[in-house]
Amino acid sequence: MTHTYKLRGMTCSGCAANAKSSLLTLPGITSLDVSLPDETVTISMEKHVALSAMQKALSAKYTISPIEHRESVEQAKSWFQTYKPVLLLFGYITAIAIITASKKEDFNWMLAMNVFMSGFFLSFSLFKLLDLKGFAESYAMYDLIAGKFRTWGLIYPFIELALGISFAAGFSPLLTNIVTLIVMSVSILGVIKSILSKRKIRCACLGAVFNLPMSTVTLIEDALMIIMSAGMLFVLLT
Repeated sequence: MTHTYKLRGMTCSGCAANAKSSLLTLPGITSLDVSLPDETVTISMEKHVALSAMQKALSAKYTISPIEHRESVEQAKSWFQTYKPVLLLFGYITAIAIITASKKEDFNWMLAMNVFMSGFFLSFSLFKLLDLKGFAESYAMYDLIAGKFRTWGLIYPFIELALGISFAAGFSPLLTNIVTLIVMSVSILGVIKSILSKRKIRCACLGAVFNLPMSTVTLIEDALMIIMSAGMLFVLLT
């Protein structure tokens, strides 16, 4: 089978050669032809190779996307299938938070939010730390700080880990929520910028373990953390 894709980011023949050599490393691709003037790449493959796999093989400066309708259909997945890992994780964390906060007669909202925030940061930091380098590379594609300072992408999972432990241990709730509010507010700016630009890039929320596309789900995820930390700060300060 042969498919033609739009390949943006090439500025010279060297870029075209670099992109070609990167794509040829993928199993299943037998040959390809890169057109620098048209910004296209025509790929022959033994079996279908996912667009996400091709994007991962390429340098961050290149963006590959389908230009044929049938390719878009071929790549399409149901919303639930795509975000199943995130939905299941949120479901488990929410269930644990509700069960923990329901032990007394009155539902303890502060306890529920503490447990949820702890579970969120501990779980998400775990997946990021499974492939720290892969996460840092993906995160740099859209985060405002990581895009300029790659070290931030290597540090970020440990910040999430520290926040998760702090929420679980009840360490300095005021300081913990202030740090959470600042960190997540900065993070959401990069997410908003990427969504508005309509770039098809991988979300690094679960590290490099799962290939999740950047979408409003990521935005909601970060916004939820901001709202919860702001709500907890309001309660603590009043």
